[in-house]
Amino acid sequence: MSQYSATQDRNNTAPSLVDLRSDTVTRPDPAMRAAMAAAEVGDDVYGEDPTVTRLEAVLAERLGKDAGLFLPSGTQSNLIALLSHCGRGEEVITGRDYHIFKYEAGGASVLGGCMFDPLTVAPDGGLEAEDVAAAIKEDDPHHPVSRLLSLENTHNGKAVPLPRCTAATEAARQAGLSTHLDGARFFNASIALQCGEQALAAPFDTVSICLSKGLGAPVGSVLVGEADLLAKARRLRKMLGGGMRQAGVLAAAGLYALDHNVSRLAEDHMRAQTLAEALTRAGVGDVAFGTNMIFWTPMEDTRSELVNRLLDAGVTLNVPATGPIRMVLHKDVTESDFEALLQVIQGV
Repeated sequence: MSQYSATQDRNNTAPSLVDLRSDTVTRPDPAMRAAMAAAEVGDDVYGEDPTVTRLEAVLAERLGKDAGLFLPSGTQSNLIALLSHCGRGEEVITGRDYHIFKYEAGGASVLGGCMFDPLTVAPDGGLEAEDVAAAIKEDDPHHPVSRLLSLENTHNGKAVPLPRCTAATEAARQAGLSTHLDGARFFNASIALQCGEQALAAPFDTVSICLSKGLGAPVGSVLVGEADLLAKARRLRKMLGGGMRQAGVLAAAGLYALDHNVSRLAEDHMRAQTLAEALTRAGVGDVAFGTNMIFWTPMEDTRSELVNRLLDAGVTLNVPATGPIRMVLHKDVTESDFEALLQVIQGV
C-alpha cells in the first residue's frame, strides 16, 4: 500500500490555494534569483568559488565552528558527518524516529558499514541522558564500538530545549563519544527557544544546516565543525559525488536566505499556532503543533470527508492513510493565502 491515501490525488484537479506539504516547496523569490544571477563563481572542486567559500565561512562563524562544507542536500550532509566520525563496525546512537535513521535509506550502514542503535524519542523530541548512557557499549569484541551520538533539532516541529540536548551530549562525551546535530531546521529551533545560535550548536562537534527548508533556498546544506574533521568530510564529499563546480549560483541563494529569511521564521511559528487554534475550535480532531508544523489527526468517522473538503478547496496536503496529517507553514504562504486558509477551516 502506498504511504499516502488516494485522497491526495484530488489536488491534481483542485484549484491551488496553498501548499502545506512541507517547507521544501518554496521557490526563490525575485530578489534571491537576482542574487544568484549576480554571484561571483569559480570551480569549487579546486576551491576557487568565492561565493561558496563565503557561505561556508559565514555559517561556521555564526555557529562558532572552525569550518564549513557546502553540500547538495541534507541527506548527504548527515551521511558525510557520520562517515567522518565513524569507521566500519562503529556505532551511531540516535533516535528511532529521527530523520538520520528513519528517512535516509540507511546510507551510513550501506556505504560506511556503520551500525545504528536507535533509542525511543521522548515526547519533547529529545533523547533521555540515561538512555544514551545505557546504550553506550562496553569495550567487548562482541559489540560494535559506540562512537557517535546524533541528535535532531527541531524534531517534528518541536524545538528541543538546550538543557535537554546538553544532558544527552554530556552523557556521550563522558564515554568518549563524538556528537552530531541534524539541524535541518536549526534556525527554527534557535528562534523558538530564544537561544543564541552558537549556544545551540556548542554541544556538538558537527552540525548540519539545511538551506532549502524554511529558509527558502532552492538547494543545499552546509556541514560545520572542526577544521580537521571538515577536511575529511571534503574528501568524502568528492568520493560520494557531491563536489560541484560553479556552485556559487547556489551558494548565493543560501547567503541571501541567511541575510533575509531567518528572522521571518517567527512569522511561520505564529501562523502555525493560529492555524492550530482554528482547527481546535473547529472540533475536527486532535491537533498538536510546534514551530512551523501542525499535526492534525481527524476523527476516523469524518476523516475522508474533512480531508476531501480541504483538498477540494485547493489545500495541498500529503495525506497518510491513517494517523496525523502534517501541515507546514513557510515563506511562500502569503497573508492573503493564510486568511483564505483560515476561512476554509472555518467553513469545514
